[in-house]
Amino acid sequence: MRRTITRLGPWQPHEEGLNQIILLLLLDNLPFSTVIRIQIRMQLLHFSLFDDFNNYLAFILSRAKDVPVEIRKVAGLLLKNGLMAVYNLMEPEHQQYIKLQLLYGLGEADQHIRSTCGTTISNVVQQGGISGWPELFHTLLHFLNSGDPNRNGGAMDALSKISENTPELLDSDDAWSGQRPINKFLLELFEFFHSPHANLRKLSLRFVNKYIISMPSGLYTSKNKYLDGLFLLANEPDAAVRKLVCTALLQLVEFHPSVLEPRLKDVIECMLQLNKDNNDVLALEACGFWSKYWDAQIPPENLREYLPHLTLILLSNMAYPNDDDLLADAEVIDAKEDESIPDRYQDLKPQLPCSDEDDDTCTICNLRKCSASALDVLSNVFGAKILLTFMPIIEANLSATGDEAWRDKEAAVLALGVIARGCINGLYPRLSEIVASLIPLLDHKFTLIRSTSCWTLSQFSKYIVQDSGNKKGYEQFDMVLTAFLQRISDTNKLVQGAACSALAILEEEAAEKLAPRLKEILQHLMHPLGEYQKRNLRIICDAIGTLVDAVGEELDQPVYVEILIPPLIQKWQNFSIFDKDLLTLLECFTSIVQALRSIEFSQFTEHLFSRCITIIEAQQQLAKAHPFSDKDFVTCSLDFLSGLTGCFHNGIESLVLQSNLRDMLLKCCRDGAPDVRQSAFGLLGDLARVCPIHLHPRVPEFLYLVVKQLKIPKFEKTISVANNACWAIGELAVQVPKEISPFVATVISCLIPILHQSEGVVKSMVENSAITLGRLAFVCPDLVSPHMEKCMQSWCISLSTTRDGIEKEDAFKGLCAMVKANPSVAQSSLVYVCKAIASWTKIWSTELNTEVCKVMHDYQQMLTNEAWDKFMSDLDPLVKANIAKYLV
Repeated sequence: MRRTITRLGPWQPHEEGLNQIILLLLLDNLPFSTVIRIQIRMQLLHFSLFDDFNNYLAFILSRAKDVPVEIRKVAGLLLKNGLMAVYNLMEPEHQQYIKLQLLYGLGEADQHIRSTCGTTISNVVQQGGISGWPELFHTLLHFLNSGDPNRNGGAMDALSKISENTPELLDSDDAWSGQRPINKFLLELFEFFHSPHANLRKLSLRFVNKYIISMPSGLYTSKNKYLDGLFLLANEPDAAVRKLVCTALLQLVEFHPSVLEPRLKDVIECMLQLNKDNNDVLALEACGFWSKYWDAQIPPENLREYLPHLTLILLSNMAYPNDDDLLADAEVIDAKEDESIPDRYQDLKPQLPCSDEDDDTCTICNLRKCSASALDVLSNVFGAKILLTFMPIIEANLSATGDEAWRDKEAAVLALGVIARGCINGLYPRLSEIVASLIPLLDHKFTLIRSTSCWTLSQFSKYIVQDSGNKKGYEQFDMVLTAFLQRISDTNKLVQGAACSALAILEEEAAEKLAPRLKEILQHLMHPLGEYQKRNLRIICDAIGTLVDAVGEELDQPVYVEILIPPLIQKWQNFSIFDKDLLTLLECFTSIVQALRSIEFSQFTEHLFSRCITIIEAQQQLAKAHPFSDKDFVTCSLDFLSGLTGCFHNGIESLVLQSNLRDMLLKCCRDGAPDVRQSAFGLLGDLARVCPIHLHPRVPEFLYLVVKQLKIPKFEKTISVANNACWAIGELAVQVPKEISPFVATVISCLIPILHQSEGVVKSMVENSAITLGRLAFVCPDLVSPHMEKCMQSWCISLSTTRDGIEKEDAFKGLCAMVKANPSVAQSSLVYVCKAIASWTKIWSTELNTEVCKVMHDYQQMLTNEAWDKFMSDLDPLVKANIAKYLV
């Protein structure tokens, strides 16, 4: 049973008990052994059994001025935790005493005591509500008007913590005699924006900012007073206050732009000032204002007069600051070669983009990159209008000489790349001149100028390629290409990576225009391959893959294969099967194998195939001991094997026969990782087309697993897995119809809902479902026919949006078979069948074309001449025109 000490009159601490508790708190704060500390805590626990123990703690916290502040804070912490457990069980007079002491403590000179009291007051309000403490808001309002800085700060601290714990309380009509407390407090807090005490200015602004998003009526009606205060505090010496101003304006433009519009001129001038603040963190936050400005759809005309000032600030902030890590590295690198230095962890870790552009110039969200992002937005909004005052500054910086000017030169180069697309209409007439001024910078002595120049030139790739149709334009295109190829072999890793990335962009734009120099490009790409460190290896492999995609079959010549493949295989052999760099090469080989079908490449397939089998086998063994091992090795290997199978067809059969791929693939189809299953079912479909015989005798097990993917209740989460599984079923149906028969009914029960709900499903999934149903209908017509009444119309709708090709031909063979098997169902769906047939541009298969003509003839025979004529007259004219050729 809880105990108390009986007293007469208002509660007062008993001196002996008070001293004992203070002593225990002092001892608990000393570095005693664990045993002694446990004994001290047990004694404190004993005292906590008294009903008035929390009263003593409140007295120590608020009144015991001769006790060290740290001990008083400990008492406050114990009090806060104790009240959370027992406040609503306490005697009212004890509650009242504690509340009085907490209010008294809000006026203490020590900020920590005030803060502890504020936290505890917030917890009391959370426990008992404001109805149990009606005088609280009156007292806090009185403290705000007291003129005492300590009480002012204490009241703000308590209000701030109440707003955090119970935010709805201050903005409620029921909280304070029918008034919203926040409205009264805001009026008082606005006055503190002018306080001579910096801490009170900061506390008041921080509190008001909490209510920007909810925008209570007191804040909205006083918005001009609030904005005046913000503009005043923007000149505050304390950077923390200026940052609060910036945060406020950012939130206002994002959530309540209409509040700012009448004062937009003042707002823009304030943000320009903050954007060039000496505090980089503040300037960075301010820089985010411009993108939010556009998102708020505020008319851009309001900003037009400030463009010269804004672009100058952004350009200034785009120059490398003295404390930039990359700059520090570059200063060392410029003095020596670094290509042989292994990459550090920070060189390899993923970097966060600052804008939608995914490139190497915008990787870390610092002031430089955020300013570049803002300039990009400006260029897209205003286009060439920013060039009138901006280009003279750019040109001056580009022409500056002397080592001390290199940062401004580099920033100017970066700026040109940033505005390349948005301002192209204004830049295009001078494109040749701009490119000519950038090419020499690729040989500049400073590393960062060389690397940035690579990126900036790549941003003009589209226009450089467009102009290559004339002699002068082609010469310049050739010069840019040559310069990129030279920089690929730069002795600096940063420049190497930038050159490879730039080359990849140029490759995408140039495509077949690269053919005359393909041998030279391959030689330059392969030459440094053995020397590149981890990060640049990934980038150069991407450039190789992009080149392969760009030139396609042009690459499939013996001379090119001999340049390209041996160095890649040599690099491949240097890695262990657990080295993540192997993944980069696997992805590169996957791109290559789709372009190279020549006999010269086939000599390498056995080695590559065997290595992938080894990787999968090793990873499956590793997974037994480490279930959460990296699955990327398996998925990349499966994807490569899939590409190899798809390109070399029967040439892969002997390799499959000599390996245990079938059994390993079955394990992959059972894998818990969706990515592995997705790749596994893709390879299964490819193998079914090329060498289905080697899937025996495990075809039923494969079929069970692929069907299982379609039965997942919410396969939207693994849509790519289900898609590949659906496609694999169709491939297996064509090749092993006997084995598919037991699964037909289950598959169809899964496909019908997909076809019925096609608008809510990924298009490729609907297309594959329609094709697979058609293939099943063709090979197992008797089993599929009974289901046609449920899905004929939706099936035809899906087929009408399916792309022409061999797979669509297979599906239509099934459709023709179903029309024959279900004439009555087919007749009721005649309009849909006609629309599906009309979707063909041309049916290349003579056999299928004959079948479709027969279907249309049979339909015509089913109906009377009058019914047929009416049907044709009601048909969409375009559909009618497209099916005419099948009615002959």
